[in-house]
Amino acid sequence: MMLKEKIEKILLQVKSPSRYIGGELNSVVKDKDKVDVRFAFCFPDSYEIGMSHLGMKILYSLKNKRENFWCERVFAPWNDYEKLMRENDIPLYGLESLEPVKDFDFIGFTVQYELCYTNILNMLDLAQIPVMSADRTDEHPVVVAGGPCVCNPEPIAGFVDLFILGEGEEVNLELMDLYAVMKKRGASKREFLETACKLEGIYVPSFYDVYYNGDGTIKSYIPNNPNAGGNIRKRIIKDLDSVFYPDEFVVPFCEIVHDRSVIEVLRGCIRGCRFCQAGFIYRPFREKTSGTIYRQTKALCESTGYDEVSLSSLSTSDLSDLNGTLKSLSEYTESVKVNLSMPSMRIDKFSGKLMEQLQKVRKSGLTFAPEAGTQRLRDVINKNITDEEIFNACKLAFSGGYTSVKLYFMLGLPTETDEDIMGIVKLTQDIAELYYKNPGRQKGQRLQISVSCATFVPKPFTPFEFEPQADKAEIDRKQKLLLDSLTSRKNINISWHNYRVSILEAVLARGDRRLCRAVYEAWRAGCTFDGWGECYRYDLWVNAFEKSGIDAAFYANRLRGYDEIFPWDHLDYMIDKEFLIKENKLAKKAVTTLNCREKCAACGVSKAEGGACFG
Repeated sequence: MMLKEKIEKILLQVKSPSRYIGGELNSVVKDKDKVDVRFAFCFPDSYEIGMSHLGMKILYSLKNKRENFWCERVFAPWNDYEKLMRENDIPLYGLESLEPVKDFDFIGFTVQYELCYTNILNMLDLAQIPVMSADRTDEHPVVVAGGPCVCNPEPIAGFVDLFILGEGEEVNLELMDLYAVMKKRGASKREFLETACKLEGIYVPSFYDVYYNGDGTIKSYIPNNPNAGGNIRKRIIKDLDSVFYPDEFVVPFCEIVHDRSVIEVLRGCIRGCRFCQAGFIYRPFREKTSGTIYRQTKALCESTGYDEVSLSSLSTSDLSDLNGTLKSLSEYTESVKVNLSMPSMRIDKFSGKLMEQLQKVRKSGLTFAPEAGTQRLRDVINKNITDEEIFNACKLAFSGGYTSVKLYFMLGLPTETDEDIMGIVKLTQDIAELYYKNPGRQKGQRLQISVSCATFVPKPFTPFEFEPQADKAEIDRKQKLLLDSLTSRKNINISWHNYRVSILEAVLARGDRRLCRAVYEAWRAGCTFDGWGECYRYDLWVNAFEKSGIDAAFYANRLRGYDEIFPWDHLDYMIDKEFLIKENKLAKKAVTTLNCREKCAACGVSKAEGGACFG
């Protein structure tokens, strides 16, 4: 029986069969006999999550613009479909061709979240490919990975042939061009890897040996191949106006998490929040001009038919010509009845003019991220917003008719005290009082405040990469303190992350190569979709750590010295470690650092680039 027939036979037995059939509007189908390189772009999570990811949309279209390349989409099948795939001998396949990805040249993973690591192994196994890179031969595809998590790729170094550090638009094409040339002359996989590692942004982990000190910390990373360099520098795109951006997106048959058009307006961030990994690894700050944003918005709205377009970035309100951009965009979106949304909005940038533009077509709830409940702790994390700015933004929103606000905070931040926890309570209650004191509010309309509290996870390439994560007992105590203080208010809903998820995230975020065995053992025990509450099995992870001789607290709950060598120190993300040490010391004193537009903090990016980030 042909693979396509096997797939069709079982589809009606699963939830959301449209996830697995392809054929959506704007998907790309090519003649496999007329292309030189086939690339399986794998998102190690569900279709609904992966189809919402902007990076996948960009690289999918970029590769398929080349006539000699064919990029197909692959998502992690949900448990019901995986079971049927294994029972019916259906290997993992590309959605465009419905052909096994084991026959492709590349299998590429975008790694957005540490808790997807076991899904990477599961997808390789479903593809009928050995999960360990050392067990694969020239007959198997080259397995590559990129995305934010590969700023520390060591916990999955044993499963991936090469990593792409930084932004992928240029280096992906360079890599595939190189492969096409070497494939024609019959080069081996090792020969390809030895040549590929000379490209800026390419890291081949098998070309490096790791040595450890007696206390378990890292002693050194030593190249074992003459082609491998000492430090591997990330790739960046210098001009966002000229870089490729799709005119069309694949439009799914079913509803996805972010079911709308998305326009990337800038990359990087000027703010320097000390907990925020993205704010540092995506530097330098670059933005698109208003004209480019308008053209791309119009093209996507026309090609997809979506009734909403979102302006995407780490901090869209920091766009230089924000008002001009919103004015031109809203004139267009209003005329075609498309809602314009701006999810990444700073409290201190919220204004009446901005509110007016955002609610012209459809008004939605507002989301703000104070992150901490007191000014002292906001200074520690360098959030650089005041109570007054928070209250002014909320007061303005309430006067404009908003009746719901979502507030994001973190628990377990460095130097946090009970006074800071009670600050969340006071801040939330003060915002509620602002609403009921608003003379213009309509009678009968109730305020709804959602308070979301994540557990702080220290991440690489941040000033808090040295800090311990608070242990479970401390987080449980703080959550109870917060819950006991806020549950009496009917208009305030509280939610928080499961600590058992957060500690695994911390272990994997700052782990070294020894964690590969634990990831493997967890997967073998049945762990997949670890980021999903209904699938997460902390007990299996605990057993995997024990079987692998791993102490989770060593990675998650230990204060690290400034002179310690970290698993990612041989990777160059343009951020000087001395800068991170300086910022860490300033945090301990609750001293803030100005944003990049106000004053260069000498983080290392301008030095690496050979010029100032801002002209």
